[in-house]
Amino acid sequence: MKLAAKIESVTKDYALKGETVRALRGISFDVPEGEYLTIMGPSGSGKSTLLNLLGCLDRPTSGSLRLGDNDIATMNDSQLSGIRAARIGFVFQSYNLISQLNVLENIEVPLHYRGRFSSVERSRCRELAELVGLSDRLRHRPQQLSGGQQQRVAIARSLANDPYFILADEPTGNLDSQTANEILDLFAALNRQGKTIIMVSHEDDVARRGRRIIRLRDGLIQVDETVSG
Repeated sequence: MKLAAKIESVTKDYALKGETVRALRGISFDVPEGEYLTIMGPSGSGKSTLLNLLGCLDRPTSGSLRLGDNDIATMNDSQLSGIRAARIGFVFQSYNLISQLNVLENIEVPLHYRGRFSSVERSRCRELAELVGLSDRLRHRPQQLSGGQQQRVAIARSLANDPYFILADEPTGNLDSQTANEILDLFAALNRQGKTIIMVSHEDDVARRGRRIIRLRDGLIQVDETVSG
């Protein structure tokens, strides 16, 4: 079984007001390729810390966190930045699109960060726009799109660099219920096509659209459950 991510005995400490706070307390789990995992937990559970580690925004204090063949714990800031740009697809609650760019240009942004760009890749970005239902909106800018359409652009952008996984942070938080369901349907369709999805959410109904839920509490895994179909 090939893994998109492998987390082994990971701890994360922060210095706060002269004291050491342990946000993660030696957690371990695997994310197989093709998984659809939702991470849940109350404030202070370690959810945001784990998100930062998986997104290569930080590294563990101890333990091993591997994305593909890369051990994040051993990398410097420059190497982390490279992995983040090249192999992780981000989808945020607030979309984080660039207002000066149109739909196609926003989808292409990760390719610019990688320092490579070709007509073949530009064509693939057009295909991604079609995949998320926006082939007729390529020249529109974010302010000309609905919230759901903007999130579709963000999802297409997250796929542009052929990532290890899509890391989605509360991706339906700013959407009405109907639009949220449409976005979750899109994630489900991508997962059926083999895309690995790691989602962070505080909503049970959103989490149960995936295949697996990990619930954190006080820096530990409280529950690791398979969602029944």
